[in-house]
Amino acid sequence: MSTSIEDQALSSTGSDLKCDGYGISLVVSSVLFVLYLAVHAKKNLNSLCRRGSYVVVSYFALLWLVTLLNLAWSFLQAWQCSPGKEVAWNLLSLFTASGMLCLEISLMAFLLKDNYMNGMEALAHSFLATGIIVFVDTLLKAIYVFGVGVPLFNHNVRSTHTIKWSLWIIHKLLLAAAYGFILFANFSKWREKLPPRPSFHNYVAVMFVFSVITLFACGLAAIDAGLGNWLYDLTVLCYHSLYLPFLYVTFLADFFQEEDFLLDNAYYSEMKDAGFFDADWE
Repeated sequence: MSTSIEDQALSSTGSDLKCDGYGISLVVSSVLFVLYLAVHAKKNLNSLCRRGSYVVVSYFALLWLVTLLNLAWSFLQAWQCSPGKEVAWNLLSLFTASGMLCLEISLMAFLLKDNYMNGMEALAHSFLATGIIVFVDTLLKAIYVFGVGVPLFNHNVRSTHTIKWSLWIIHKLLLAAAYGFILFANFSKWREKLPPRPSFHNYVAVMFVFSVITLFACGLAAIDAGLGNWLYDLTVLCYHSLYLPFLYVTFLADFFQEEDFLLDNAYYSEMKDAGFFDADWE
């Protein structure tokens, strides 16, 4: 089944342009984000060492790992159209997708408990729940990709495989339901249990809208609608290009900026106690 599907995707009846992957914009955005992290790496590591938050340190390390996987995934788009590279492409896609899903779920686990600045116990509980969900998701995808031959990660296979789109519909539906429930909780009696950070609510709202759009795109693609295929490709491009920078700017950047603010206040207090600003009052 897998061989016939791949042959169909690579046949002369398909569009040869599809083998170019998602375009140079995906590579450029991935490279720019890696360069941004590298430029600020020393400063961020110093902040992490001063604050001593095991959760944020672990999350920052996970972000680096997934960013490098996403960079490799962006550069190696041609593998999905190269004979003999199907297994390597599926493995790379599986690990990249699982890593990004782990970031999504672990972030919600940290923030919903409102203890993401605490120690090893919070880290263990959050990663345990995240690990179970991601493991089950990865195992199911691996069974379908390598056991049944469903081309989940081959973007050249369109509506020729109903099971592929059915699986993606279920996957996106669960994500949309999770984000939707958190949005609903913001207007219910459970509102006090949510983090009081506006960035958290903005993040959930953006991810809910994005999940709904992706779900809609998968539904259209399943019925062989041309708009669905185009829209799904656009959501994949946006997700792999923008999600990691969006996550960093929304949460981790605040952590590092807060560290700089606290450090500046400490320096100011020390200088004030030493009398450096006495002349300003005379």
